[in-house]
Amino acid sequence: MKNLLKSIFISALPIFALIISIKNLIQFDSILMNIGVLLSAFPIIIFFSALFIKPVARTSTTLTSFTIPIVIGTAVTLFSFNLNTIIISLVLAIGWFLYLTWYSKFEKRDQNTIQVGRKLPHITFENIEKQKVSLTTFNSDYKVLLFFRGNWCPLCMAQIKEIANEYQELATRNAEVFLISSQPHEFTESLAKKYDVPFNYLIDVNNENAKKLNILHENGLPMGFQVFGYTSDVVMPTVIITNKANDVIFADLTDNYRVRPEPATFLKIIDENSL
Repeated sequence: MKNLLKSIFISALPIFALIISIKNLIQFDSILMNIGVLLSAFPIIIFFSALFIKPVARTSTTLTSFTIPIVIGTAVTLFSFNLNTIIISLVLAIGWFLYLTWYSKFEKRDQNTIQVGRKLPHITFENIEKQKVSLTTFNSDYKVLLFFRGNWCPLCMAQIKEIANEYQELATRNAEVFLISSQPHEFTESLAKKYDVPFNYLIDVNNENAKKLNILHENGLPMGFQVFGYTSDVVMPTVIITNKANDVIFADLTDNYRVRPEPATFLKIIDENSL
């Protein structure tokens, strides 16, 4: 199944790094061996832990401050001349580079369905009361559509928080915000209660509109999160801004889930189209 390997990989990498770190802290063989392995494992643990402890809306593509100690740790283990230690460190390093260059990126995102200057296809969602909602029923001058992966995604939650902080600026421009995901209604209802701003919290049931817009990410959910009630298929993070005529005036189809536009970009686009 498409992306199933990525789903397993993103859950396995931090768990493997954690197990290796605990093992090396308990079983201290030599300074050179342990320092090398811990330098390779700790940045991975710290990065993923930090995402949930203090979420950020975006990161650099290379994550240099984490990559450098991992490379140094791998180099240190080479001088230990212990084959098992070298293999473990190499696995951690390769896993990290796979995360940067393979997992984080989307394969050939469709650029034709959503294009600036074209009308947005007719799409219908459900609100948290499970009522059908069509975007054409809203009369705001601008609509900011944020398709996010779910409450489980720390970068998505940080991005939503950023936009909530800019609510007044968007409101003065008569722009409405629509937060859209395919997660169960109760999760979206929980999100709505978290922010005291009149956003439109919508559910794309069975990812029907994600399929129509070609922004579906099959098996995009990290393996294991299904136990919390999330479905395996999610959406690729996408931002669309339309005007009153439902014409697309901005579309961010990022090819890296860690690289996302800032709210200042939305305000700039709206201001430029208001002239």
